[in-house]
Amino acid sequence: MTPAIALIRGINVGGKHALPMATLRTLCEQLGWRDVATNIQSGNVVFRAPVRSLAPAAKRLEAAIEHAVGFRPGVVVRTLADLRRTIAANPFPAETSADPAHVLVMFLAATPTAAAKKVFNTLTPSPERIALAGDAVFIHFPNGIAGSKFQSVHVEKALKTPGTCRNWNSVLKVLAMTEALEAAGG
Repeated sequence: MTPAIALIRGINVGGKHALPMATLRTLCEQLGWRDVATNIQSGNVVFRAPVRSLAPAAKRLEAAIEHAVGFRPGVVVRTLADLRRTIAANPFPAETSADPAHVLVMFLAATPTAAAKKVFNTLTPSPERIALAGDAVFIHFPNGIAGSKFQSVHVEKALKTPGTCRNWNSVLKVLAMTEALEAAGG
């Protein structure tokens, strides 16, 4: 069984799409995942599962959540190796070091096509900066996220794939949790 991460989009935000973490952990265990742990209420799940079951894992969890609580959030699943590749591709190392809460990583549900990448490259947010790295987009918000006119929906529209965002602090916390799971073996 390999360590993996499920990143769930849009739960427990502003009182909408409530999903208690205990319920989420139970749903994951019912899917056959082992050593399930969650991090904060935004839907970061670390678990073990057979490699062969990871490809359909996102859709299976989406369906399980919909059946249990009546709404279907997007889910993105990554292996530990995937997460490490994304972190290594960080185009904003100085910014993540100085102010990690102002850098978001948008984990995409699919790798964008060449045509979608061309559209993405026409986006010119300011003062925000964006960079595509495989199946993730990095967004730096120098003045903070709250006041920005640039939204993740602009990225999704350009790349024609949904995603879910985590700030750099959350990415590193999920990495630490997943590495601990890997080190524990099993």
